[in-house]
Amino acid sequence: MGLAFTIDSPLRVAHYGIDSVISIMDDDLIERMNAFYSEKFKQPYKEITQKVEDFRAKRITNYLNLLDKVVSEKFLKFKSELIEKRSSLEQFMHLLPSQSELKIKLSELFKINKLNLQELTSLLDEYLNPGSIDVNIMTKIDKDNFSNGEQLPVIYNDAHAALRGFANSTTRSSVVFSAGMNPRLYSYMETFEDFYPDVKGQFKKKIIVKVSDFRSAMIQGNFLAKKGLWVSEYRIESGLNCGGHAFATDGMLLGPILEEFKTKKETLIDTSYSLLKKALEVKNKTIPEQIPVVRVTVQGGVGTAQEHHFLLDYYKVDAVGWGSPFLLVPEATSVDKATRALIAGATEKDLYLSAISPLGVPFNTLRGTTNDFYKNTRIKEGRAGSSCPKKYLALSKEYKKEGSCTASKKYQDKKIEELESKKEQLTTQAYTKAYKEITDKSCLCVGLANASHIELGIPIKGQQQGVVVCPGPNMAYFQEEVKLSEMVQHIYGENSIPIAPSRPNMYLKELELYILYLKDQMKQTHDITDQQIKKWNLFKENLSSAIAYYYKLLLSDGYFQSDRDRNKKKLQELEQQLYRIS
Repeated sequence: MGLAFTIDSPLRVAHYGIDSVISIMDDDLIERMNAFYSEKFKQPYKEITQKVEDFRAKRITNYLNLLDKVVSEKFLKFKSELIEKRSSLEQFMHLLPSQSELKIKLSELFKINKLNLQELTSLLDEYLNPGSIDVNIMTKIDKDNFSNGEQLPVIYNDAHAALRGFANSTTRSSVVFSAGMNPRLYSYMETFEDFYPDVKGQFKKKIIVKVSDFRSAMIQGNFLAKKGLWVSEYRIESGLNCGGHAFATDGMLLGPILEEFKTKKETLIDTSYSLLKKALEVKNKTIPEQIPVVRVTVQGGVGTAQEHHFLLDYYKVDAVGWGSPFLLVPEATSVDKATRALIAGATEKDLYLSAISPLGVPFNTLRGTTNDFYKNTRIKEGRAGSSCPKKYLALSKEYKKEGSCTASKKYQDKKIEELESKKEQLTTQAYTKAYKEITDKSCLCVGLANASHIELGIPIKGQQQGVVVCPGPNMAYFQEEVKLSEMVQHIYGENSIPIAPSRPNMYLKELELYILYLKDQMKQTHDITDQQIKKWNLFKENLSSAIAYYYKLLLSDGYFQSDRDRNKKKLQELEQQLYRIS
């Protein structure tokens, strides 16, 4: 969800019991949010400038503490309102799914002419809790930092400082690690007591690892368990049918991946627990009396209640995540009006897998953003590149030890100068392609933060970057802004919001994206090696196996029976496309 889009979501939805995840990679944005919301909720605020030692971690800690305090106060106020106002209680019940135990028991209370306030209070105390204020750390964004030309110790690296900021906060929540494994960062967690279990297997701070397949889960889970650290949730995400950076698998698709988790989950848990006990014993720390809870969840491209319930029922996952659709819910996410309207009007052609990320990882984004406009204007005027004020993605060591961002003007100027020196040796086509590859990079640090500034009326300083937005391909089928209650009812199948009738099943959309990805990779590769051909063949074989799996799953009597003919036709079309790839 980028940097800004969920930066204040806990303040918007946590009192309803809805969990959300905020990125803690941009401490500048976090400091501004802290100042804004401290004033709004009349909380004490003292600015932490970059001159303060360990400013990055302290900014994060302070903002999380503010969220924790305000959410707790809003939750208590909301619960009192439910007890005192029948209309508020009725509205809240509309947010709950029909099968919810709380909704069923509240409905029974409603049958009585006069509500028993003591029973109602007990029910809400038992079932209703504020949503978790979880945080996300993208493990690859762990830039070295310097002071007076000297490199600071590793603990002051960006991701390390972000982790410390979270660990020192008052929140009892989870950190979500995304973008792969960072052994050095994972090892740093050993220094914080809140990540270790108590005798009942409870944690003050939990660990969630976002994974692309079962093998990744085993590797990361065991690595952490050997250090006495427990993964409380494995969050499986589609490689391509997701928002933000896209980490494609070798053709392994969501269905077969979930099937493997379904059959091997106990092995994963038992192996990790055996390693955990040994590590805790060596460290002389508390060993839980029983295996701590492990959740397996899934996200990426889910768009209907049918798909949502299928994932819960068939694979027995513990939860299903929805991200990008909430970009169209003003009550839940921080998006400026113009960008929200752009997302609502997006078609399949408007949402694309781009090369704009300075990380060099494919990035899902949207055509026609204000960031595109300002970037292209600078390119036309011969001023390609960003002023790079934040430097979170200054990870290239090509030109200086402190690192450079490939979207920065200084970096692009040097690259263009090198390209110009070779111009006579290149064809016009080769030169144009190389120039585009250099200038295509966007300033994500500023672009992904600007939506909040615009929506909340916070002044934006420096060079105009506009807004970068990173919705998943699924947003091509969601067509209008909706209320929070409407989105929640849509997820649970209580009601439906408008979705384009052309929307394919989530599994078939992902398959289509992977076939297009394979074609594109083959098209862009010029120096083809035997190893590359072997990799492509494996990719194709995995897709072929997934197609066989989906024939059995989607065309059998069961969850998708009403769409059987449509799914069969689409599956056959995609199978033929894959077959023709040579």
